[in-house]
Amino acid sequence: MINNRVTQLLGIRYPIVQGGMMWVGRAELASAVSNAGGLGILTGLTQPSPEALYQEIARCRLMTDQPFGVNLTILPAIKPPPYGEYLDAMISAGIKIVETAGQNPEPHLAKLKAAGIKVIHKCTSVRHALKAEAVGCDIVSVDGFECAGHPGEDDIPNLVLLAAAKQKLTIPMLASGGIANGYQMAAVMALGAEGINMGSRFVATREAPVHHNLKQAMVDGDERCTTLIFRSLKNSSRVYKNSIANQVLDIEQRGNTQFSDLQPLVAGARGRANCIEGGDIEGGIWTVGMVMGLIDDIPSCDELLQRIIAEAREAVQQRLSGFA
Repeated sequence: MINNRVTQLLGIRYPIVQGGMMWVGRAELASAVSNAGGLGILTGLTQPSPEALYQEIARCRLMTDQPFGVNLTILPAIKPPPYGEYLDAMISAGIKIVETAGQNPEPHLAKLKAAGIKVIHKCTSVRHALKAEAVGCDIVSVDGFECAGHPGEDDIPNLVLLAAAKQKLTIPMLASGGIANGYQMAAVMALGAEGINMGSRFVATREAPVHHNLKQAMVDGDERCTTLIFRSLKNSSRVYKNSIANQVLDIEQRGNTQFSDLQPLVAGARGRANCIEGGDIEGGIWTVGMVMGLIDDIPSCDELLQRIIAEAREAVQQRLSGFA
């Protein structure tokens, strides 16, 4: 048990959060993380409807009696999902922790707060973290340049970003992006974080509902095996460096790129069917972070969390003992 503001606010044993991940944040993974003492997160928009999300929450409750949350990523779209209805499903299902990402969550906070929900907002910059604090979020998850998915456009890695955010924030901060072990957990907590948020590391666990081939690719790869696409569109995304990603980069390098030029290659349905479910690591775009260079096995979530806590304690008690 680690006692700090994050564990107190979320009611968990260890300040280790599994970030929301499209197609991956299902009941099998979220319940395993929560049962291991962390905070599991269901990904709201992985479910095709608010009703389906309600049922997934109920399914997760059959697998764990520990706290878990739901992610809602709010992004601009020509035809946006019914975000309000997804929130209503979370509230009616009794969810007490929501992770938001993407756009400013302020329009939804009144509804969430009225239901007694704690809000974690994922940010990729100090200014966005301060805005999240100002509008009433309870915790921010500060996501560095190393992360999978969208790192923002500032290109600031966590060694600087977390220290800079700590100087200005008063609410608790989770460190997100590039974290896989307890030595890193100790390091980011020394920088001012009060916990960690991991995505890619949890994909490479036995309980993650992802084809084994992707997990094995993460074990076999290293920190150089990712690339950033969509930079020309100012919507950078870190993905596995495969032939499809290279095709996207070739198109972007020609200039005057429109998303429609890339859509057949990067369609989420393609990545889900071919990669996450089908196991073809070259069959589409799939997100993973630089942390791949620190992933050497595929443990259970319980084994992973116990190892992380043991490593963090070793870092403090042995590696840093000379400072005591």
